[in-house]
Amino acid sequence: MKKYNFNAGPSMLPREVIEKTAQQCLDFNGSGLSLMEISHRAKDFQPVVDEAVALVKELLQVPEGYSVIFLGGGASLEFCMIPYNFLIKKAAYLNTGVWAKKAMKEAKLFGEVVEVASSADANYTFIPKDWTVPADGTTPSMVLRFARTSTFPFV
Repeated sequence: MKKYNFNAGPSMLPREVIEKTAQQCLDFNGSGLSLMEISHRAKDFQPVVDEAVALVKELLQVPEGYSVIFLGGGASLEFCMIPYNFLIKKAAYLNTGVWAKKAMKEAKLFGEVVEVASSADANYTFIPKDWTVPADGTTPSMVLRFARTSTFPFV
C-alpha cells in the first residue's frame, strides 16, 4: 500500500517522476554524467533551469517583468536571505502568524520593519484585508511572497 506524506517539506511525487529523476541522476540526457555531477553553468544544464523558471512562473502566475530566483535552504533561512539581499531601509509586513513573526524578527536585523496589518487579536484565523504600505519610503519596488509562510514583505 502506498504511504502518504502530509508533513511539511517534501511532498509525494508520482512514481514516473521519481523513476525519471533516478534515471537522470545516473545518466543525464545520455551524457554519461549524473545530473548532480554537471556544472550549473554547463550548456546542457541551462534547459533544466529555463524549464524550472517557466514552470514556476506558470504555476504561481508570476507577472512579466519579474524574475524567479532559486535559493538554497528552507523557509527559516529565507527569512534571513530575503532581507539580507533586498531590504534597503524599510520593509512592510503583513503579520499572519508564527512564520510571519519569524520573518519579521529576521528582517529587523537588516532594517526597519513596519507591520501593516495583523490578525493576532483573532489568533491568526484570517488574513487581513484593506491594508496599505506606508508612503514614507516603504513603497515596494519589489514584491516578494513567501507562499509557504503567508508572509508578504514589501521591500
